Amino acid sequence: MSTQSAEPTRPPVPAPVPAPAPASAAAEPSSDRVHVTIVLPCYNEQEHVIDEVERICKAMDNSGKTYELLAVDDCSTDGTLARLEEAAPRFPHMRIMAFQHNSGSGTVRRIGSQQARGEIVVWTDADMSYPNERIPELVDVLDTDPSVDQVVGARTTEEGSHKALRVPAKWFIRKVAERLTNTRIPDLNSGLRAFRREVSLPYLRLLPPGFSCVTTITIAFLSNQHPVRYMPIDYAKRAGKSKFHFTKDAYRYILQVLRMVMYFNPLKVLMPPALWLIVIGLLKGVFDMVVHFGYFANNTIMIFVTGLIIASLALLADLIVRSRGDV
Repeated sequence: MSTQSAEPTRPPVPAPVPAPAPASAAAEPSSDRVHVTIVLPCYNEQEHVIDEVERICKAMDNSGKTYELLAVDDCSTDGTLARLEEAAPRFPHMRIMAFQHNSGSGTVRRIGSQQARGEIVVWTDADMSYPNERIPELVDVLDTDPSVDQVVGARTTEEGSHKALRVPAKWFIRKVAERLTNTRIPDLNSGLRAFRREVSLPYLRLLPPGFSCVTTITIAFLSNQHPVRYMPIDYAKRAGKSKFHFTKDAYRYILQVLRMVMYFNPLKVLMPPALWLIVIGLLKGVFDMVVHFGYFANNTIMIFVTGLIIASLALLADLIVRSRGDV
């Protein structure tokens, strides 16, 4: 009986593995890139949010610029999110982001700017108070003048709540900011502004959760010599109920101005009072020597030593800032 030799078994050939796509292409598809991202915080604005979306999209469509409207619902307790989702098919350039808990307009603007796909980021509000049809004009300034990094819509009137208290308080805070930054600031806390996203990235982490985020981004740019231009705009009475609380938010504004200048230039805040205390201590010491020869009063020593301590802290803080590498 004849036998045939068995043919040796060959191992299966593995299927070719496709080459992975470049990381940059996977992270940011070219089709998603736009020129402008408009960050629109929405909190309990159901009565007029769609009117605002329509006004913004119409202006941007007419401008011919590629854009996205990032509508961020900050956990509204009314039907704001439902209205946005219902209207989404009408606005193909609108992208909706919904927060799971209320975080404040500063957090909305920070995360919106970080998630932006555009080279230029625009901040505005959904309360019908800002002339959002003029957004393309702000963007045009950045497009035509590469030396400008931020354009702010400077309001010519004050139409907010508590007007009698807000006007002097905002004037005082603005003058403090002008003094500390050595820059004229027509409007410190306007909610309508456009800026270059790449320039803003190092400063977004500094934004507080509340209204003073707009003050923060202004001072951050000015303190680091990023040119800011101001464009006069009209300001209408807001639709709906204001979320601004005068006492709490005014205190936060002035505190944020001092905090930001301390962060970038602590000598501006600490050295003037230190020098005043040292000079007063020296003059008081001369007075003590004339009146009571050989004797310095306790308060004279305290004033002089306090000035020296604050001056030392100012120099130490400035050294830390200079060694940080982001100024």
